[in-house]
Amino acid sequence: MKKILFFMMTAWFSTGLGGGLAEAQPQTAAFYEATSQIRPEGALGQIVAQESIATPVAGAQAWRIAYISSDVMGRKTIVTGLIVAPVGPAPAGGRPIVAWAHGTTGTAENCGPSQVLSPAQGLNEYFLMNGDSWTDYGLPSVEAFIKEGYVVVGTDYQGLGGGGRHQYAVAASQARDVIDSIRAASSMKASGAGNKAIVYGWSQGGGATIAAASLPDYIARQGTASDNIQLLGFVALAPFDTAVLAAGTPPDQSGSEKLIAELTAKFSDNVFNFTHFAMNMWGTQAAFPDLYLNDLFTDVGTKAVDRVFSNKCMHAAADTLNYAYASEYKTLLNPKPKNTLAWTAALVRSSVVPVKPVAPVIIYWGTKDTVVPPVMGKLYQDQMCKLGGNVERVQLAGEQTHFSTPGAAAPLYLPWVKERVAGRPLASGCPAD
Repeated sequence: MKKILFFMMTAWFSTGLGGGLAEAQPQTAAFYEATSQIRPEGALGQIVAQESIATPVAGAQAWRIAYISSDVMGRKTIVTGLIVAPVGPAPAGGRPIVAWAHGTTGTAENCGPSQVLSPAQGLNEYFLMNGDSWTDYGLPSVEAFIKEGYVVVGTDYQGLGGGGRHQYAVAASQARDVIDSIRAASSMKASGAGNKAIVYGWSQGGGATIAAASLPDYIARQGTASDNIQLLGFVALAPFDTAVLAAGTPPDQSGSEKLIAELTAKFSDNVFNFTHFAMNMWGTQAAFPDLYLNDLFTDVGTKAVDRVFSNKCMHAAADTLNYAYASEYKTLLNPKPKNTLAWTAALVRSSVVPVKPVAPVIIYWGTKDTVVPPVMGKLYQDQMCKLGGNVERVQLAGEQTHFSTPGAAAPLYLPWVKERVAGRPLASGCPAD
């Protein structure tokens, strides 16, 4: 029966898509439908649309926004997101900003966290027992940050509400979206935000967080919606860093083939992780259109992953691939990947630039994380400490999984953020030689 279903689904994907790749068709609410039609002409961080929304957070007001950002290739984009700010007059110099970089929600236009009902509240993870949605949404510790007098901004990332194909796990693009979300919040008079900011992010957003820390030139850009923003620190929860895994890989054909084979094997051990891997390749191809999905997938696989990721969010996508292919999902992979040198170069360029972070970085990780290998954080710390950065890694107590990391880390990062905002000195978190 399983084989019959497999061949039926194979035939459907082979004949139902025609000759070209799928176009995204998911429906979005009016705000996102309108913003996806706006041309990204203007300054980085410039808010091009906004609407007030309700928030259950006491003493807070909230808005959906659309603003201008740019991707890893320098192409301007429209990005949507949220701003939550305290009510009442702001202090002299403005309120500190805390910028949230969310974890994986998916790749379709309707996968942005700001699109759910009542998004301006604390983090709600679909995966946990108290989850109340089909996706993760919300802003971790937003209540605590509002009480401290901070403005919280959460980007949806490019392609998750503002038009275009989402460049999933292209941390260099998502890092720019985060930086420009700070500019957007800082430029919004109603928020009372100043120009000092902290970035915190989880999983996909953890990668964006550490990538943002190593973009000094982008942070220092002038002629933006709010120049001279100051990044005070970066909190990375279970961050990924593809480039650091490639460090030391010979820059030749055999080296690239080996790297692609290792990444494919490591992240294709089950259909859930395979979905992340396939989304990563789909997002990378979106950022670098000179790449082709059929370099890494069969013709059937190319059409399948494009159709799924153009139209579905993360968990629906994983369920679809599991339903359609079950244990046969690896048959979607090209047994002999092509163009591996270009793919390797793109994956490295998509990730964290080997540049000293502009401010201290703290990483929180759990021993039971099977989604993002904690070794990525360790290798990142080693690399950045050698460059003179201040990077600390904190192992969370107990057996924390990828999904329990945000909740377990909150009591630890809240005082760390407060100390960075207050300008208190910080000892080096790098391991002693």
